[in-house]
Amino acid sequence: MNLFQSKRIAILGPGLLGGSLLMAIRQHLPTVHLSVWARSPSAIEKVMALKLADIATTDLSVAVDHADFIILCVPIEGMPLLAREILAANVQEGCVVTDVGSVKTGVVNALEDVFAKSPIHFLGSHPMAGSEKAGIESARSDLFTGATSILTPTLFTDEIAMQCVRSFWAFMGCRVLEMSPEEHDRKVARISHLPHLAAAAVTMAALYDEPSNVQCVGNGFRDSTRVAAGDAGLWSGILLENRKEVIASLQDTQARLGELLAILEKMDEKALRHFLSDAKKLRDSLPVSP
Repeated sequence: MNLFQSKRIAILGPGLLGGSLLMAIRQHLPTVHLSVWARSPSAIEKVMALKLADIATTDLSVAVDHADFIILCVPIEGMPLLAREILAANVQEGCVVTDVGSVKTGVVNALEDVFAKSPIHFLGSHPMAGSEKAGIESARSDLFTGATSILTPTLFTDEIAMQCVRSFWAFMGCRVLEMSPEEHDRKVARISHLPHLAAAAVTMAALYDEPSNVQCVGNGFRDSTRVAAGDAGLWSGILLENRKEVIASLQDTQARLGELLAILEKMDEKALRHFLSDAKKLRDSLPVSP
């Protein structure tokens, strides 16, 4: 029997990721007791209309009552407060808590402190899945299939939590990696946070002073700037939380842009071909998209 077959799972935050988890769990583990917490009654109504949960409520203590496994799918700045509310709730002894936040160091430190002297186990995780769209309206059951999920254990991580969280993401169809929270934040700043800022910068440079340029755009512009359509509030929190690594990645990018600018100013065709060729080789090394 699957490890989660008889579990009580609580999803806190039914947005794109939380909603997709609800759909995937409902599809693959129909006997699991699923509960959902959301801040707004309208979000609860959407969950119930889609019949994705046994319980959907704005009362967190009700959502996590007797829960074995809890997944925080809310903006990272709100996680410590929810963790303290979970600590005061009636969860199962040995309950495992994880999250889907895209910045780990601050979240992991804060939540490990909250749960340090309790029977609740915490392990940070980050499924590299999602889109520029938000909300349960954009959720889909196969969002995590073929994606990478990064676990961020520390010296304080319990083996029970490791086994539970690793098994869960593997069951969701993810390729599971493990690294420290600090390494995660350094890598993700460059392969997730930097692309978002680059897309925003390209969009501003192309359209801000000449909005009429939008009439000329093709697929290249659409593809390279797609993530700039992401929620500004959500991304502001992410970028500020990981600002040290994001600044370092922007400085690296600035150096590369300076190199490219100098090449073009000198009309150095050989250097330009070399620059573009190196970029192509690196881009071609990406694994096939799930």
